[in-house]
Amino acid sequence: MSSPAVAFATENHPRFLNELKNLLRIPSISTLPEHKPDCRRAAEFLVSELKRIGIENVRIIETQGHPLVYGDWLHAAGKPTVLIYGHYDVQPTDPIDEWLSPPFEPAERNGNLYARGAVDDKGQVWMQVKALEALLASNKSLPLNVRVLFEGEEEVGGEGIADYVASKPANLKADFALVSDTELFAPGLPTLCVGLRGMIYTELEVRGAKTDLHSGMYGGAAPNPFTAIAQIIARLKDENGHILIPGFYDDIIPPSPEELAAWRSLPFDEEHYRIAEVGSRQLVGESGYSVLERTWARPTLDVHGIPGGFTGAGAKTVIPAKAIAKVSMRLVPGMTPTKAFAQYKSYVEKIAPTGVDIDVRLIHSGDPCLIPVNNQYIQAATQALSEVWGKDTVFIRSGGSIPIVGDFDRHLGLPSVMMGFGLPDDNIHAPNEKFNLKNFELGIRSLIRFLEEAGR
Repeated sequence: MSSPAVAFATENHPRFLNELKNLLRIPSISTLPEHKPDCRRAAEFLVSELKRIGIENVRIIETQGHPLVYGDWLHAAGKPTVLIYGHYDVQPTDPIDEWLSPPFEPAERNGNLYARGAVDDKGQVWMQVKALEALLASNKSLPLNVRVLFEGEEEVGGEGIADYVASKPANLKADFALVSDTELFAPGLPTLCVGLRGMIYTELEVRGAKTDLHSGMYGGAAPNPFTAIAQIIARLKDENGHILIPGFYDDIIPPSPEELAAWRSLPFDEEHYRIAEVGSRQLVGESGYSVLERTWARPTLDVHGIPGGFTGAGAKTVIPAKAIAKVSMRLVPGMTPTKAFAQYKSYVEKIAPTGVDIDVRLIHSGDPCLIPVNNQYIQAATQALSEVWGKDTVFIRSGGSIPIVGDFDRHLGLPSVMMGFGLPDDNIHAPNEKFNLKNFELGIRSLIRFLEEAGR
């Protein structure tokens, strides 16, 4: 690797890491209203840095929620244009007492950097910015045209950026997108994610009496929304993990035999996954499918919370007037959020117990996607990764959802290169989130070499 940009990145790596720590100290939790100023502060931090390294036309783009950050450099005549995407918002930190160090005071331990947002996605955004800096500082130019678009609402559905992309602004015209919000399949194994599950996130509200009631006086006559919501949830899936919504599986496009064979060749230890990553007594899910199939290529339905009623210390014999459940479904290629939600809503309304009123609301959604691997940008990424990591690149899918990837395809016609450098045990969305320090360093080199290869 004789790239001057790689040499610059290696020389300046300690500074890059210290700068990342400053970004991680900003508690940009997008879902909590009290952190709205922090989200703007994180956006302004990125604006300042993009301007400093030589990106042009850098600005804040206002949305109904947290702001977007845009910038470009468009002086590579005859070369393709990449749209670089990432997000600066982070998840809440609870349960706070499980963190070994404060979530917004970055700490280095055991070769990792611990902080909320370390890998999801501030650390990976900072890799993108530092790759651009290294290229501009060492060459006074970029090997291809670049547009940058960072958002602050990915963790709460990304409505602002979705609306903006759907409007097809001229300043998003590009040939492909670069998304760094995924992970390596295993430590030291260069990985490209070529498939994502979509999702629908819903809220199910069940209402009974007009007000909370005393269970001694009214129990046995008044409907109990918690009982009703439990009965509904129990009928959404059977004991084998099969979703019972009629027609839910009808449109699924299964993985090809070649893709399944490639998955079987991956270094996957189911028992290690169960113990080290999941930490449960046993794994569950649809029979007849491997763990990778169940997490990458099969739809799911999960309950995330049932707030309401009395949950304090001691006893309070109340029949609550209403109960709410947060329910999501992960979707796979062939499925659409619109149809899946309509099927779910119709089924819930049909199975609802008597005596209660039901309201099924869609909170946010995203399309599943599958990226063809035979385009020139995936090939450039494969070459760059294999060069930096010294191993053949593997192709995987992810069980998670990145709705913007579907938006880039649907509205802008852009294939996405999903090149991320997290690890399966990085505790994203959980206490003690981390980013492997070596992955941070090699990730910057990989992005530099990818941009150089894509601009050939």
